[in-house]
Amino acid sequence: MAEQIELRTFTFIDQLQPQTASFIATVARGFLPLEGQAALLVEVAPGMGINRVADTLLKATQVMPGMMIVERAFGMLEVHHSDQGQVRAAAQSVLDFYGIQEHDRLQPRIMTNEAITGIEGYHTMLINRMRHGDVILQGQTMYMLEVHPAGYALLATNEAEKAANIHVLEMVMVGAFGRVWLGGDEENIAQAKKAVEGVLASVKGRENKGDSKKAH
Repeated sequence: MAEQIELRTFTFIDQLQPQTASFIATVARGFLPLEGQAALLVEVAPGMGINRVADTLLKATQVMPGMMIVERAFGMLEVHHSDQGQVRAAAQSVLDFYGIQEHDRLQPRIMTNEAITGIEGYHTMLINRMRHGDVILQGQTMYMLEVHPAGYALLATNEAEKAANIHVLEMVMVGAFGRVWLGGDEENIAQAKKAVEGVLASVKGRENKGDSKKAH
């Protein structure tokens, strides 16, 4: 019998948005996702447990793994497929294998949720040098999200892109905390921020009191 895991993030994406899918492709080392595909992101503790998760769902379905990151504390796996049914079946196979339910995951906990308007030129240069996605321009508005656990950064980014005309600058969905940076005009960033808050609040799960570990 497999060692039991702590389910941290467990989130289904019905349709990957263009920038979100393209961003994953800039950092992933597996089979890259395409716009419009469905996706599943699973994050567990301890980190090595993600290997058993991957084995379970890949044997049960035809989903393709885009990212698998194994750390000591946490492990993260993203899989995707053009058929939503395959992705949902992959999710169910993991729950069945461990005898757990979707609501055994942690609820998202927002740590930082802030927008900066009229960003200065030198500030944009610093941000543009560290991003893997689009660029932000002087005078635009920048949105910053920090969420716990980290995997919910994917859900937040995808939902923001659905809701508003924004630029995905950076998304970190592994580690102790997830981070998202978005750019655009003030009105669209406000819409994106509202969408992020709404989708994260809708996720049902265990009460999240946070980790004692520091972000990295």
